Amino acid sequence: MEGVGIPTLGEKFPELTVKTTHGVKKLPDDYKGKWFVLFSHPADFTPVCTTEFIAFQEKKEEFDKLNCELIGLSVDQVFSHIKWIEWIKENRGVEITFPIIADDMGEVARKLGMIHEKKGTNTVRAVFIVDDKGIVRLILYYPQEVGRNIDEIVRAVKALQTSDRYGVATPANWPENPVLKDRVIVPPASSVEEKEERLEKAKKGEIECFDWWFCHKSL
Repeated sequence: MEGVGIPTLGEKFPELTVKTTHGVKKLPDDYKGKWFVLFSHPADFTPVCTTEFIAFQEKKEEFDKLNCELIGLSVDQVFSHIKWIEWIKENRGVEITFPIIADDMGEVARKLGMIHEKKGTNTVRAVFIVDDKGIVRLILYYPQEVGRNIDEIVRAVKALQTSDRYGVATPANWPENPVLKDRVIVPPASSVEEKEERLEKAKKGEIECFDWWFCHKSL
């Protein structure tokens, strides 16, 4: 689709000025020093989206602990967002406290590749995880008919921050991998010398290895 520019992993999140339920915001500058999860939903007053917003809000404390903000988005207008979150509070007892972008012209959604022609004119369920330096770290896309697993998004933020902090990788289903449990993976050796160093560390019990290219450790 002409005009679509999807940021790729490792790129700076594009500079955008957006209207939200919390006023005008500039992305990513207003979140400098913080991580944020920007997620789009197809439309206000729809059942799956309502369950997702409640689920995101219920996990907000976990995101806060990770220094990570939440930002919603759809092609609805601000008044629709406000009325919808009022409905959620009055009927489901959950107050949505994070901002929602009102992208009523669809400009932001098109810049971020959130509108897919084969899935209609509404935004699909996109997720962008952006780090505290404004760099795009993870992108997910779900179709309208599949609600997201919010625990997985929390897990992904934790995994990315752990990787940054310790220079490691995380295995499948971390921190509940069937074999490694909550242990993390030491990046593979990039030279013969480094390979020998890894094997020496394994002998000393500093790390454990299935082989020299597959080493892991506890944090």
